Amino acid sequence: MSRTLSVGLIQMKMEPEVRRNVTKAVELIGDAAAQGAEFVCLPELFPFRYVAQDPVPDERTLEEFSSLYGHFVSALSDAARRHGVVVIGGSLIERSERGYWNSSPVIGPSGEVIGTYRKTHIPDDECYYESRYFVPGDGPIRPFEAAGVKFGVLICFDQWFPEPVRALALQEAEIVFYPTAIGWVDGIEQSEGDWREAWETVQRGHSIANGISVVAVNRTGREGRIAFWGSSFVTDAFGNVLCRMGVDEEGVAVRRVDLRRSQQVRESWGFIRCRRPELYRSVIG
Repeated sequence: MSRTLSVGLIQMKMEPEVRRNVTKAVELIGDAAAQGAEFVCLPELFPFRYVAQDPVPDERTLEEFSSLYGHFVSALSDAARRHGVVVIGGSLIERSERGYWNSSPVIGPSGEVIGTYRKTHIPDDECYYESRYFVPGDGPIRPFEAAGVKFGVLICFDQWFPEPVRALALQEAEIVFYPTAIGWVDGIEQSEGDWREAWETVQRGHSIANGISVVAVNRTGREGRIAFWGSSFVTDAFGNVLCRMGVDEEGVAVRRVDLRRSQQVRESWGFIRCRRPELYRSVIG
């Protein structure tokens, strides 16, 4: 017997005007719901052009954008309530006592805020100077539950680390959403190999190792030196890519995922059941 979930991916180009991006996001949530989506995910920092390209943060911009946090959450809550969908709100800039968080609000189909995930791993690379803008999330990493589904939310750079998704799988999450902002950077050679291919491959590996579906939602378009590579995708619980958007594609993709496959993969392959944490707990962490 199948137990399916229809997921909607919103891949956007970001305009300079913040409110236009929010209006566009709300419209696309409606488009995804009209195509049958039950869960809808936005890209990382979707209201803004990607702010962390400059190595020197503009405090006034961070303060302005964080002051709009409540307004953005209200707009997403209204859209979730109107369309009866769960919304993974990409990510927003949230003020904290220690600075600013890169935060993803998670909103239920009645418009209620179920919880907030704050990005755990913060990069500091050329044109991705986020550690100068954001403080790490305060954890712990736990799944959310809505509409009878146990699911995880992680953000962008978290994609490269095995521990967060394993933590979610150990807590019986069936699917994980990764709002993302990643692309090619002018002037930096891909000396290690194809970055986009590695990005997808590592997440497919998470699916296989944990028996969990992955939904990665990226932005698209050019912003400064970054050409965001889109390519948002969905895997099943054994890493098979069920759908993949184009590099320059803007809009919505909706795909149905069989959540029972997570249970089947975990039981048949035993990657969770056959762990030996007593042998490596002291080295990990």
